[in-house]
Amino acid sequence: MAGETVITVVGNLTADPELRYTQNGLPVANFTIASTPRTFDRQANEWKDGDALFLRASVWREFAEHVAGSLTKGMRVVAQGRLRQRSYQDREGNNRTAIELEVDEIGPSLRYATAQVTRAASGGAGGGGQRPAQQQQQVSEEPWSTPGSSTSADAWSTPGSFGDDTPF
Repeated sequence: MAGETVITVVGNLTADPELRYTQNGLPVANFTIASTPRTFDRQANEWKDGDALFLRASVWREFAEHVAGSLTKGMRVVAQGRLRQRSYQDREGNNRTAIELEVDEIGPSLRYATAQVTRAASGGAGGGGQRPAQQQQQVSEEPWSTPGSSTSADAWSTPGSFGDDTPF
């Protein structure tokens, strides 16, 4: 994608992502990221906040639903995407220009927090096409999935009980 301006922004969400649907039923989530630079003032021996950048951002399709269901107001996020400029006329007829971030990747910042990640249930990219319950059931049926357990289905925990053949 030559010629596009790709940036990474670290900041806090100013509100919960707003999930809407187009007339065609396509989900879109819009939100604002506030990024405030901080510098250390050696004379005052304290951190000083600079002017905040408020950047409107959007995500589409299933990604929009994931963002709306995962991120909330105040969360510190790391977002990477492409800057888009669009022109429009406001209600008074004045020409305006807006610069927005079309997000390609976003997630919580783990610098000051922890997160628990859950794989999405749908068959999207990297999703594997299985729902978490199906994945869990499949794992529990595998004899080598629970090392050290003493169940009779675990070929590794009771040596000699399954013969010399490999259990798979």
